[in-house]
Amino acid sequence: MKFGDPHFFWLYLAIPVLIGFFIWAYQRRQAMLKRFASLSLVPRLTSSSGLPRQVVRWTMFLLFFFFVVFALARPRFGVKMEMIERKGVDIVVGLDISRSMLAEDITPNRLKRAKHEIGKFIDLLKGDRIGLIVFAGESFVQCPLTLDYGAAKMFLDAVSTGWVQVQGTALEDAIGHASRAFRSKSQKSKVLILLTDGESHEGDAIRAARDAVEEGVKIYTIGIGSEKGVPIPVRKGGGNVVYKKDNAGNLVLTRLDQEILERIAIEGKGKYFHAGTDLNLTRIYEEIMEMEKGDLGLNRMSVYEERYQFFLLLALVFLLIEFFIPERTRKRKKADG
Repeated sequence: MKFGDPHFFWLYLAIPVLIGFFIWAYQRRQAMLKRFASLSLVPRLTSSSGLPRQVVRWTMFLLFFFFVVFALARPRFGVKMEMIERKGVDIVVGLDISRSMLAEDITPNRLKRAKHEIGKFIDLLKGDRIGLIVFAGESFVQCPLTLDYGAAKMFLDAVSTGWVQVQGTALEDAIGHASRAFRSKSQKSKVLILLTDGESHEGDAIRAARDAVEEGVKIYTIGIGSEKGVPIPVRKGGGNVVYKKDNAGNLVLTRLDQEILERIAIEGKGKYFHAGTDLNLTRIYEEIMEMEKGDLGLNRMSVYEERYQFFLLLALVFLLIEFFIPERTRKRKKADG
């Protein structure tokens, strides 16, 4: 048995409170009667209202409360198979994993923050397929399009800068890989989100963006990092950290290249977001949700049937029983002989 809204079970904590209230009300009533007359005379002066009858009425009310809460929790049992039509957007996220993404102008660094925000973005999805491309000087598909958001997050967590030996930011290759990752032939509802500092780009990314648009892909670009330039940490053994230098011994600085990312977004019929050091994908998700959702086909799913009606009926039966049990016993008058 499964429950649709199990949080309603917290209402069962009110049962001891109700029992305490019933006991308090009964004792208070007895105290008031005692002030009126001796308790031994009360049955002769008024209609009977004994404790056993009150206990039965309280029990009926508690059973009513118990089954109402159980019905609110929406019990489900008994499985039926249904064909469910899935509609949504195909989204491929392209994540830059070049060493410049280790810069710490975003806490704790650009790559870790990007992974954290992508994870939050995946949590927002509802019926949309998600895929993941990672790239530096070369690119590859880390996670194909899937509706299994848990699996997508597992693939995302495993990503690191050590996966790609060829350094650089090959945006053309990343866009091409992403375009091929979309299995749908539809010319709508396909989105590529590129998260990168855009630095040291290689190839003709603008031409790749135009080609992607012809395949029906809309491209959003997100610029990560500072434009001022920050050093790239390189971790050595023993936890020591040094900063990357060129062959002349000068400190290498990584800067956000907004121009190329803006041009890709324009050619890709999407939008450029300057995340800077405040990365947030919620705005992009809101825009994507305004797009027309495509048909992702029919899925055969096991669905548990709702069975709350039976328990709600039981609750009403106990409420009616409690209602028709008189609080007092009527005394029959003896006729004069």
